[in-house]
Amino acid sequence: MDNDNIELESHPWPPFIPANARVLVMGTFPPQPKRWSMDFYYPNRTNDFWPMMGLIFYGDKDALRKEGSRDFDVEAIKRLLNERGIALNDTGRKVRRLKGNASDKFLEIVEPVPLYDLLTLMPQCKTIATTGEKAAGVVADLTGTVLPKMGQHVVSADGLDIWRMPSTSRAFPMKLEAKAEYYAALFRAAGIL
Repeated sequence: MDNDNIELESHPWPPFIPANARVLVMGTFPPQPKRWSMDFYYPNRTNDFWPMMGLIFYGDKDALRKEGSRDFDVEAIKRLLNERGIALNDTGRKVRRLKGNASDKFLEIVEPVPLYDLLTLMPQCKTIATTGEKAAGVVADLTGTVLPKMGQHVVSADGLDIWRMPSTSRAFPMKLEAKAEYYAALFRAAGIL
């Protein structure tokens, strides 16, 4: 199949950048809109990212959900990100879904995010966390670094501390609590936990 005939998708959201951003968390690209439960990063109800963040920062995997609902509370999420200085953006600015799904394995990054332009908007940010192997590979290419092993980090020539974290997709076979341990170590190293 000729990939040029597959629809080109542009990222639906601007970067989320708190004024005090110290950590930039980067996934690959959002799932299709039919999978969204909200109009914000990690929108899929079955993704572990927001339950994991609730567990890390509040000791409760449901802390970032609307009361009595499976839906995430976008305002509570933004409050947490602003309080802790956690920015969000994805590594893909324009992509093609080669199999029509959200799998990174079948995602072609046509245009990566302009990482260094993004970082100029966050002068205090020296730590990048990638959520999964594909995002880590894109950042490694953009920064001229090697791909770190999961849970480990490398330092770029210009002093960026780049971490490769486990994917928060439920398709990645790791318990929520184990994922939280990896991310908590990163946030402690960055001085925000």
